[in-house]
Amino acid sequence: MADNVLVFYGSYRSDRVGIRMAIFVVRELRARGAVAELVDAREVGLPIIDRMYKEYPAGTAPKAMGDLAEKIRAADAFVFVIGEYNFGPQPGLKNLTDHFLEEWYWRPAAVVSYSPSRLSGARASSAWHPILSEMGMIVTSSTVAVGPIAGTLNEEGQPIGEPGRLTQKAFVRVADDLAWWTSAARLQRLQQAPPY
Repeated sequence: MADNVLVFYGSYRSDRVGIRMAIFVVRELRARGAVAELVDAREVGLPIIDRMYKEYPAGTAPKAMGDLAEKIRAADAFVFVIGEYNFGPQPGLKNLTDHFLEEWYWRPAAVVSYSPSRLSGARASSAWHPILSEMGMIVTSSTVAVGPIAGTLNEEGQPIGEPGRLTQKAFVRVADDLAWWTSAARLQRLQQAPPY
């Protein structure tokens, strides 16, 4: 059974270099046999959070929110491709994730970070781990941090030179880790319903 993985990306900037990392992740997961789909927060276009999805009366949530809730529920795992804004998470991606809660439960997630600098989004990555854990996901310990992104992946998300080769090699561990937890979570859900 192929793993159904949603890859989340959250920059709203006009010139989005980080999308290269999201494209790379989707392609690498597909090459491993996963059914991977990019969820671009800017394209989904949820409003600044007023109510969570669960707080809307049934059938009254915005269509984009309802559609995404179904995709999240149907997914086996998630990858969050994150940039760093002033030591912290991108507001667009944080806003998107905060619209949901129970939809995330009992599935694994991986965090992949990037930045234009050599710090590679590592500080934002550290911030996302407890956020995703609080939202009911098991977050893998392995990660990839890329910087500078423009010197590592080209516009099509293809690796460039030695930095790109090392990124591709490092992502294998992230993908292996995520696949292991995805399989474990799927088997457990088949044996026993989640406790809540």
